[in-house]
Amino acid sequence: MNLLITAAGIFTNVNKQYINGEWKEGGTGTKAHIVDPYDRSLLAEVVLAGREEVDEAYQSAKAAQKNWAAAPAEEKVKVMENAISILKEHQDRVIDTLVREAGSSRLKATIEVQAALGIMREAMTFPGRMDPVAMTSHIPGKENHIVRKPAGVVGIISPFNFPFHLSIRSIAPAIATGNTVVHKPDLQTAISGGGIIAKIFELAGLPKGVLNVLLTTPAVIGDYFIEHPIPRVISFTGSTPVGRKVGALAGQHLKKAALELGGNNPFVVLEDADIQQAVEAAAFGAFLHQGQICMSINRIFVPRKIHDDFTARLVEKIRSIPYGDPKEPEVIIGPLINENQIEKFLNVVAIAKQEGAHLALEGTRIGNIISPFVFTNVTNQSTVAQTELFGPAVSIIPYDSEEEVLELANDTEFGLSSAVFTADLQKGFQFAQKIESGMTHVNDQTVNDEAEVPFGGEKCSGLGRYNGEWALEEFTTVKWISVQKEARHYPF
Repeated sequence: MNLLITAAGIFTNVNKQYINGEWKEGGTGTKAHIVDPYDRSLLAEVVLAGREEVDEAYQSAKAAQKNWAAAPAEEKVKVMENAISILKEHQDRVIDTLVREAGSSRLKATIEVQAALGIMREAMTFPGRMDPVAMTSHIPGKENHIVRKPAGVVGIISPFNFPFHLSIRSIAPAIATGNTVVHKPDLQTAISGGGIIAKIFELAGLPKGVLNVLLTTPAVIGDYFIEHPIPRVISFTGSTPVGRKVGALAGQHLKKAALELGGNNPFVVLEDADIQQAVEAAAFGAFLHQGQICMSINRIFVPRKIHDDFTARLVEKIRSIPYGDPKEPEVIIGPLINENQIEKFLNVVAIAKQEGAHLALEGTRIGNIISPFVFTNVTNQSTVAQTELFGPAVSIIPYDSEEEVLELANDTEFGLSSAVFTADLQKGFQFAQKIESGMTHVNDQTVNDEAEVPFGGEKCSGLGRYNGEWALEEFTTVKWISVQKEARHYPF
């Protein structure tokens, strides 16, 4: 059963495993359901892959890798060009799938597809950026060459919140640089995060075995996806607790790990900032995709003397954000992904109340939708301030000096994204450099991603960087080849 197909049938079979260019049912016989998070209606049925399929996929990737690495750059570029063309032609259907499967608003789904197209266009340039680099040597007659090579086979694990883009973000650079891939999307969004992507690249002419997609769960395959001896790189996007385990397992087996993990992102309003512009930015950065983004704003810091004015304006703005069924084009805030996420979020809300937080705006649950919460009278050490919420809530915390707010902003184990608002751009740039995060945006909100610039976090928000030339570092390795062009004299 698969209800997420086009009328023309282009996305048929996308609820199946894709291994060595073939679509097949999982070998476990265990069935799982993919549901619409808004009304829990059935979208697709999946027969899960087991350890045998994991092994088969990795073996297929290994068998295909040398030929794909040796393929001309023009062939790799053409496949990516074809994939872009196919995605652009069918992007409305991909957006529809993201709305139904991930609970995305149409706005968020459109942003996601455009971000994926951006990284695919960037990946088109990667085959031409693999040329050797010559370097001088201090040894007479020696010539040094630095050769960039694909890492080999890459295992990719992607999350449910931006399933299409956060899968493409690793898949496109990995295959463009000559690697082969085994990809495991989150089962809740296995169609938009896996099956549709495999179909696009299949139609684009990608050779068999270069991309393999497994639809399964850790409960079925355990740690075998990471511990398997074939992959040399594991790319993981997800929560920090799971990322710690992935990183530990990868390190234990001497695999490279690229980890983009959780965030607790500060949004700092300095005293000279345009308050209304900061309010507009804060509402977008906190409530896009109902806060289910690793870069979402968790904590807003405002000078004490403008705290009440800022809060009133933000609440007024947030009250105007439509929530409900994301299939309605005007809706911005849709459902949380599952009941467990709803319960976790509401539990933090309950703890916040117990710890004395005030509600400038109190949300409510309507089915699987939760309308926005705005907390005040919150300390930076409170549970709600120190937890990555992954839901529609934000806390407003007052401060008295720039030195204090910098310390507060950095007082978290996370360091993914951040923002600062000020009329003084030079001061904003200097302040941004002092925030302990991989990304800081001056006079903008925290949810930003561009294909040409480094994306990643500090501290417990991850290891490595995606996008641009930094993706080359994650998915390739370098080799030093020296050429001694004249006889070398040795000391003995």
